[in-house]
Amino acid sequence: MMTSKLTSLLFETTSCYESNLQTLLVLLQGCEKGSLAVAGEVCLTGYDYANMQKMLDFEPKAREEIAKASVGKTVILTMLARDGKDVKNFAYVFHDGELLRKQAKAKLFKLGDEHKYITPGEEEEIVIFEVGGVKLGVLICFELRFKKLWMQLEGADVIAVPSWWGKERKSHYVTLTNALAVMNECYVICSDNLHVDCHGESGIITPFGEERRNKGRPIASLPFDKNEIKKMRRYMDIEIEA
Repeated sequence: MMTSKLTSLLFETTSCYESNLQTLLVLLQGCEKGSLAVAGEVCLTGYDYANMQKMLDFEPKAREEIAKASVGKTVILTMLARDGKDVKNFAYVFHDGELLRKQAKAKLFKLGDEHKYITPGEEEEIVIFEVGGVKLGVLICFELRFKKLWMQLEGADVIAVPSWWGKERKSHYVTLTNALAVMNECYVICSDNLHVDCHGESGIITPFGEERRNKGRPIASLPFDKNEIKKMRRYMDIEIEA
């Protein structure tokens, strides 16, 4: 299934995991075939550390349901899951009914005590991979702040940024996601949360730096046009392959 539409999802994560999952599944039903849909970081549970085992037990059920909902689409979000004895925050990439890729968050947000509960992944795993005809990269929330990781994804068509970003730093998120699209001359799909702790600035930024923010709406979409990437890279040649 080839990607034809880029979609940013936005909803509020509540204390009820099942309700959050159903909200996500309904939104995915509303996405067109060929959509590449990005939901927020830990959007099904939040960082509910007081109920760690409950979060981990919910992950297999959620993974199975989202895989089914991804038929004809690509879906990206993060969930906490076991990796041997460790707990990691995995970005899951579902495509056409299957889980194609897992990428553990490598840069943990110490101000939020992530390092006390979660084991980091490897920075070397942050690479470009191809799904649905798209050269895709993923940065998970705090990873957006590390310019060396931007360079690792140079040449991607689309960079997905599932996030749980503090509302106090809203302007940083907007600035960084816009800059990432302009610097890497690619599409950026960034998805945050409507939770009280977050700012909700989900959206899509084009290779030319044009924004389509959700503005509180659950779904924001733009057509995926690979020619727009080529145009920008030829127009403003900064030595990224067109």
